[in-house]
Order: sequence, then structure tokens, then C-alpha cells
Amino acid sequence: MNKYIILFTFSIFTFLSTAFANENTTLKKAYFAGGCFWGVEHHFENKKGVKDVISGFMGGHIKNPGYYDVIKGKTGHVEAVEVLYNSKEITYEELAKLFFEIHDSTQKDGQGPDIGSQYLSVVFYKNEEEKTTTMKLINILKSKGIDAATTLKEISPFYAAEEYHQDYYDKTGKLPYCHIYKKIFD
Repeated sequence: MNKYIILFTFSIFTFLSTAFANENTTLKKAYFAGGCFWGVEHHFENKKGVKDVISGFMGGHIKNPGYYDVIKGKTGHVEAVEVLYNSKEITYEELAKLFFEIHDSTQKDGQGPDIGSQYLSVVFYKNEEEKTTTMKLINILKSKGIDAATTLKEISPFYAAEEYHQDYYDKTGKLPYCHIYKKIFD
């Protein structure tokens, strides 16, 4: 009887380990900067297949920057988001399309009223596939007469912003002031 309990326990453990391993292999991260991270986070969090979005900073030259360091424009960071998504529910290309549809990729000096290098439009890619996908979308934008100023940069360390920046619009009940969805892609 004891060997059946051990066998049953082992079977359950194996099943759960496999289930969690399969789930983790479908979870991926993508990084986008499109001006103030509050609005970018808001739009991504409402997309099916996105599991979590964290507001933060990327691309700078100091470790662990704080919000007030970054907004002064002296750290080299941009306000960015880390998007955790299930690749079986949504593709990287769909995320990148949404990114271009929720901000003004043509603005060269910031986003909306937020002016400065910390608010530029940037896609941080992890591999050649993400880079190629983003370049393909930028070429589609250009073919539509949209002169995207979005730059592509290889991934660099991501630093989460302070807690009060996370889920900002859910916490405050406000709506994004410079991130409005506009359908661009078919």
C-alpha cells in the first residue's frame, strides 16, 4: 500500500512540475518606451495575453536610478515598461503594433507635453527576431507616410520605478493624458 502512495505522490509531482514548466516557457518579456510610462503601462495591461506590466527605466548609464534622477534627463534612461506576456495568447508583433498605436512615434523630442530625452520612443529588443519585427513595423509606418522617430536599442538593465508609479491610473482613477489608442495597422 505504501508504494502506491509514493507512486501517486510522484505522479502528481511530475504532472505539476510539467504544467508549471510549460507555463513558464510561454511567458516572455518585452520592453517599450513611449513617453510617460503611466499611459504605456495602462494600455498594455488592458491587452489580452498580457499578464503584468511594470513601469521603470532603461537605457541609462547609472545603476538603480530613481524617478527624480531620471526626469532631470541626466541619467540617460527613458521611462519604459516591462511587459510580461503569454506568447501562446499574444505575439511580440501584436505587442509592438499596440505600442505604435498608443503613442505618437513621430515626436522626436518626447511625448505629448512631456519633453526631454527621458520620454523618447524606444523599443528595446532581446534578439534579432524582435529587432526584425520592429523594423518591419517601422517600414510599414513609413509606407503609410508616418515618419517614426522610434529608435531600436539592444536590451539593457531594466529598473522598476517606485511603487507609487505602478498601476498609476488604476490607483488614481484618472485616464492617460498623452496616450490615446489610434488604429494604424490592419
